[in-house]
Amino acid sequence: MSLVINGKAVSAPADARVSLLDLLREGLDLPGTKKGCNQGACGACTVLVDGERILSCLALAVQYDGRSITTIEGIGGDAGLHPLQAAFIEHDGFQCGYCTPGQICSAIGMANEAKRGVPSNVTVDLTGDPTMTREELQERMSGNLCRCGAHNGIIDAIRDGLATELAA
Repeated sequence: MSLVINGKAVSAPADARVSLLDLLREGLDLPGTKKGCNQGACGACTVLVDGERILSCLALAVQYDGRSITTIEGIGGDAGLHPLQAAFIEHDGFQCGYCTPGQICSAIGMANEAKRGVPSNVTVDLTGDPTMTREELQERMSGNLCRCGAHNGIIDAIRDGLATELAA
């Protein structure tokens, strides 16, 4: 059994009870994914699995055998920062930075959902592509909490950093 984390094959933990979050942080020394509430309420542990956002504190690592997992360390690359990472810096979308990795992973997953036409609770037109208004973005990101109060900067960063993806 193995997982693919940030493009590299990794053996699944011997203990089937290990959460994906603990495997990432403690087993693989990938500290970018944060342990916030450890009960799925804050979004600090959000990672992408095959492009979809999940809460890694609620997931057992063995559930993702053969799947592709992307953490904040796997976003961007040799060419530099992902446009969303650069937008977070430009718009001061973080203060302490603790929630930022989860916010970025969640926003990328959210953009993928929007491209597939997945509606939110505030989507007006359920028959077409959702219009990404400020209210729509806030609703879609409501599962990611920021205790510092950088919400306006976060939404502005998402609008700018994912403008191409959200417009498609």
